[in-house]
Amino acid sequence: MYGKQDILNRAQALQLWHRVNLGTVLASGPDLGARQMAILTCVYLESGPHTVRSLALRLCVTKAVITRALNTLGGYGFVDRGPDPMDKRSVLVRRTAIGSRYMADFAERIRFEAKTLNTARQSSRVA
Repeated sequence: MYGKQDILNRAQALQLWHRVNLGTVLASGPDLGARQMAILTCVYLESGPHTVRSLALRLCVTKAVITRALNTLGGYGFVDRGPDPMDKRSVLVRRTAIGSRYMADFAERIRFEAKTLNTARQSSRVA
């Protein structure tokens, strides 16, 4: 799928991660922690239904840890929670339009920084 010139070395991979994180911190939107982002990406990228219990198992943390992160994510409007109609003891975690927009913007930030990094790599090869 990728040629040798397209594979990032360790320094380039870290530089990409740094640029994406720095851009997120400097942006006007929320600055999510790694655990919050991991939960959010699980909800948006992995098939559901998602529950507090399933997310806790997936991330190897307690349900209390997931609940605290979901409180923050819910406060930003990125996820919504509600009772499972099939099992009222279980809480379903759902995507929202605001969260979908945030994830789309985050993906575009990654794409932009990857393109910028790739352009710089190509320029250094030509020089």
